[in-house]
Amino acid sequence: MEPALSFWLSSLDLTPRASLPGDTDVDVAIVGAGFTGLWTAYYLASADPSLRIAVLEAEVAGFGASGRNGGWCSALFPESWSSLARRHGHAAAVALARAMESTVDEVGRVAEAEGIDCHYAKGGTVTLARSAMQEARGRALVESESAFGVDVSWLSAEEARSRCGATSVRGGVYTPHCAAIHPGRLVRGLARTVERLGVAVYEKTRALSLRSGAVVTDRGTVRAPVVVRATEGYTAGLAGLGRALVPLYSLMVATEPLPASFWSTAGLARRETFADFRRMIIYGQRTADDRLAFGGRGAPYHFGSRVAPSFDQDSRVHPALASTLVELFPALAPSPPIAFRWGGPLGVPRDWTASVGFDRASGLAWAGGYVGDGVATSNLAGRTLADLITGAGSPLTELPWVGHRSRRWEPEPLRWLGINTGLRVMDLADTREDRTGHPFRPATLLGRFLGE
Repeated sequence: MEPALSFWLSSLDLTPRASLPGDTDVDVAIVGAGFTGLWTAYYLASADPSLRIAVLEAEVAGFGASGRNGGWCSALFPESWSSLARRHGHAAAVALARAMESTVDEVGRVAEAEGIDCHYAKGGTVTLARSAMQEARGRALVESESAFGVDVSWLSAEEARSRCGATSVRGGVYTPHCAAIHPGRLVRGLARTVERLGVAVYEKTRALSLRSGAVVTDRGTVRAPVVVRATEGYTAGLAGLGRALVPLYSLMVATEPLPASFWSTAGLARRETFADFRRMIIYGQRTADDRLAFGGRGAPYHFGSRVAPSFDQDSRVHPALASTLVELFPALAPSPPIAFRWGGPLGVPRDWTASVGFDRASGLAWAGGYVGDGVATSNLAGRTLADLITGAGSPLTELPWVGHRSRRWEPEPLRWLGINTGLRVMDLADTREDRTGHPFRPATLLGRFLGE
């Protein structure tokens, strides 16, 4: 098995850039060189080239979720449009949905303009219904999403299978607003791009605490009137932020390149991203070199919001992902040719609602809480933060996620008990619902807690 942070980063040069040389002064200090931090730096530097911007990264650019995700550049948002409408009104929810759809194209536009070959292919997403309960959830989704003008449609069994030739397909939901990408190429390309624009990217520089006017790191203090927190699943490691976001692991596998004979039945001819309507989320794509990159939830939450390299591997979840691939695509039996196994933490807020904001009085800004839907959302966050920080009025700064503050997670051991119990219930629900054809009530009650 190839030792690598992820398939996406395995073939890229990860030689660290220089660390922070010592105490320094800048106009904007950004903590985290993932998508959120780099997009923010990109749009700030583009809007005002005179700004002195420093990006501080504990490891190397793209080390976190930005270099380990499923490569879905999608219009998905972790909170439902109906929930947003209840809190902010129908028009506000529609505005955010449209902003997310246009963001998918914006990522492709910038990648092309900046010469970043991230294997961008806008084939959309097909979400399969493979049981009676999954079909009911899919049809309900089309009805609810359509009420907000979201471009989704129900597919017959034949139409769904023509896009993704999996087993037991009863139908599916299709949206064109998703591009399959190579996230490692995108995040590493963004880091090079912002450097060309004059942004300083300091790697192997661990932030210890953030406060108004300064970031304290293990290499010195960066003084800045604006400090941006873009740390997502690693936020709990910062002083005073241990209950802001929990790191919840998502794990992935990637196969060897698969032959044309496999793809002749598996489909995904336009590199559609794919999933189904089970409660325990799965997600996949056909890569540009004809591999299956496939992931899912189910790894446990670790007590005290711990993050460790050993958690990237799981002896239960990784074999289960391989088995699920065989279940979906029997041509891979008896064992799919898995070439890479990896994982990493997502950032999950207590109310499962992503947010972006800037407190001008303190100079502190933040973005995150994407719950796994961050590839495109981070771009919207970067553009929004740039407008907030520069004071440029724009429709982005009026979107309903701007300024939202999630309440803190419960202290331990309540946090550990609640999250892991919920994950176990969702796993059990898929088995029960497939067998009975009826909703599993405990899962329905816990659905909102776990972000459904």
